[in-house]
Amino acid sequence: MTLKIAINGFGRIGRSVLRLVLDRTDMDVVCINDIAELETLAYLFAYDSVFGPYPGAVSHRTGHLVVNGHSIPVHRQGDVAGLDLGGVDILMECTGRANTRPVAEAGLRAGAQRVLISGPSEAADVTAVVGANDASAVGAQIVSNASCTTNALAPLLKLLDSAFGVETGHMTTIHCYTGSQPMVDAPRGGLERSRAGALSMVPTSTSAGRLVDMVLPELAGRVTARAVRVPTASVSALDLMVTLRKAPKLDEISHWLESVAGGPLIGWTDQPLVSADLRMRPESVVIQSSEISVAKGGLTRIFGWYDNEWGFSNRMLDMAQVMMGARPASP
Repeated sequence: MTLKIAINGFGRIGRSVLRLVLDRTDMDVVCINDIAELETLAYLFAYDSVFGPYPGAVSHRTGHLVVNGHSIPVHRQGDVAGLDLGGVDILMECTGRANTRPVAEAGLRAGAQRVLISGPSEAADVTAVVGANDASAVGAQIVSNASCTTNALAPLLKLLDSAFGVETGHMTTIHCYTGSQPMVDAPRGGLERSRAGALSMVPTSTSAGRLVDMVLPELAGRVTARAVRVPTASVSALDLMVTLRKAPKLDEISHWLESVAGGPLIGWTDQPLVSADLRMRPESVVIQSSEISVAKGGLTRIFGWYDNEWGFSNRMLDMAQVMMGARPASP
């Protein structure tokens, strides 16, 4: 069965999702909705400052984006409920605005069977992360795919808790700047978030701690989280410190982490990599082996990279399959 996908909001995640779907035969993007001019959307898809030019032919004609000869209808509806999405299996809600129930369910009113939101949303029926609690998304109509950082952290925590027992912990995400930050100093919510994103390291909050409590309720209140936004354009990292009930030795935790890596969710590297080397990695998190350590008393540090756009977009496609029952959910 070919999964029919519509994309509402053709920004960083929407464009990444399309790039990924175009390389697959089991999915098809049947339409895009965004209020920007079609010429602009085609240009931003063809030329990407982070991922580079799209390796194919991109053009546009009246009401359509054309990629490698494949024509995709593009609409400019301010309210996606005004579209006819009959026959659409999943609406990828990528506007970042689906924070209320009327907005979140607009795709359902348009005729889509289900809606997958590309970020945290209290309006969703369930917040789910592949590798953590994705079974809860099977058959759900409106699902939040949580955040990129939660996707990096939650599957790792679940495995750690199962193998060693997580007593308590703290995660700091070293996160590249995003569109929520200004290019120059300007009012933008919190005072520190009002500073130029490409000029300073900015200590700030992250939703990952709250979301981990939601997707892994058995660990609720045990793991806190904060963020430092840094002046890089892509790829983020998580620095996790945990106290484990079965306190492992360094070689034990290292060998265990290597053994659970290698699949679509958790990667592994023995190389001395820097953030630019992880661009377009599809995993939720890639463990850097040289950065694992165990302090006296058993405090364990695990460091992992994640491409906060590309990895998250891969999980959007995985979650869409889970929602439609096209792949088994994790235990």
